[in-house]
Amino acid sequence: MKMNAGIITEKMEATKRFYTDVLDFGVTFENEFYLLMHTPGHQAELSFLLPNHPTQQPIFHTPFEGKGMYLTIEVDDVDALYAKIKEKGIAIAVEIRDEPWGDRHFSIVDPNGIGIDLVRYTAPTED
Repeated sequence: MKMNAGIITEKMEATKRFYTDVLDFGVTFENEFYLLMHTPGHQAELSFLLPNHPTQQPIFHTPFEGKGMYLTIEVDDVDALYAKIKEKGIAIAVEIRDEPWGDRHFSIVDPNGIGIDLVRYTAPTED
């Protein structure tokens, strides 16, 4: 089984620029109403769809309203990514930090209001 999350948005161009410029995603497929993107290692995909498109069924018409969704992206070097994103002037929603359960992470927000948690998972240390 394979899955990709889809977001219905009017902000297709801003979304494409954000994911390619900030997170180095690539474009797998694109047409006038649909955009399928992949992570740098092609391990996961994320799709975007214009709202109210006549080729789509009504269930896929209503645009996302910017609340109640987040993405978690696991990376090998969260500190390097944090520095790169800071250099680009992207607003940081949650500053880089270590959590007691072992994660090191920070968060940003995409043009659609989706929170993106960028994390390096590590097992917590035993004291």
